[in-house]
Amino acid sequence: MSEEGRSGAKRSRAGAETEVPVLPRRRGRPAALALLVVVVGVAAAGVVAGYLLSAPSATPTEVEFEVLPGWAGRQVAAALHDDGLIRSELAFTSYLRFKDLDHSIGEGLYDLTPAMSVARIATELAAGGRPRIVEIVVPEGWRAANIVTRLAANGVADERTLTELVRRPGPELAPSYLPQGRGLEGYLYPATYEVPVHSSAEQALELMVKRFGTELESIGGPDLSSLLSARDLSVHSWVTLASMVQAEAAGVEEMGIIAGVFLNRLELGMPLQSDPTAAYGLGKSLPELSATAGDLRIETQWNTYTLPGLPFGPIGSPGADALKAVLEPDRYAADGALYLFFLHGSDGGKPVFRPNTNLPAHNRDVQAYLRND
Repeated sequence: MSEEGRSGAKRSRAGAETEVPVLPRRRGRPAALALLVVVVGVAAAGVVAGYLLSAPSATPTEVEFEVLPGWAGRQVAAALHDDGLIRSELAFTSYLRFKDLDHSIGEGLYDLTPAMSVARIATELAAGGRPRIVEIVVPEGWRAANIVTRLAANGVADERTLTELVRRPGPELAPSYLPQGRGLEGYLYPATYEVPVHSSAEQALELMVKRFGTELESIGGPDLSSLLSARDLSVHSWVTLASMVQAEAAGVEEMGIIAGVFLNRLELGMPLQSDPTAAYGLGKSLPELSATAGDLRIETQWNTYTLPGLPFGPIGSPGADALKAVLEPDRYAADGALYLFFLHGSDGGKPVFRPNTNLPAHNRDVQAYLRND
């Protein structure tokens, strides 16, 4: 081989030997970049989460918010969002699950504002709300059927359940002085009640039954048993008679005499002959009762024209004045004779109440004040 060739070969080998080596890649850059992306993403997510969990407004306008029975976190979140109290339903439900509060939300009413954060609202809901209250007015003399209708109309239980409980209250609801097998007619005390809207039938009726028991103790006092014994009355017969006095009287001032008439008739064995009892037994209101149609001759357990003594049970809810009248009756006229009759009539268009001690005087008043048209 020529020198030139050898020389070329050498240059060639020299060239191979002196070739620039390839530097290895730096692996730290992609990892750092990925970490940066993660950090930025987490930070962004935190910003978004913080925004979604923050108060949607700075205006502290109070909103009455209600959680209905059986609502889950999802339903609560939807309602909160509809009311403008949270920014995101998903953020709210996620927060509840994260804090293990999704099963701790109490039903009821809450006073919330859009200025509250999700954390604050969740804490309020977990503490439990107040019940929605409806005011139920039970007038004196009302029948249980009227009370049931009013309760149901105001969203307190349903009419069928209430009616069944009034008829068959059971040992948990029936007062101890109620004869076995009797209903709650007469024992739902007339008053004004604040009843939670979502109360059960038992809870609503229990308010009235307990109030009745409290009032009986207050009216009768420690001598109640002796007062009733002196009149040969049980608690049930007392309430029954008071319900009749309540139905018959046009005002408190008449109640003592009316109670006296009924008590005197009971002692003498005379029929009580009370129109409201006959009407109750027929399921009629008093204005619907018709003597000419024979209503007073139809036998029922409440018709005191056809049956002796007291009717089967109360015909409505007596108030305190009627109950007191039975314990403190006005039984005697000025001459010492027993009151045995009374009537409501009119004289020149003005209402008249006339008690009497004998039938001839009563008949004269019937002609004068009932048949004077």
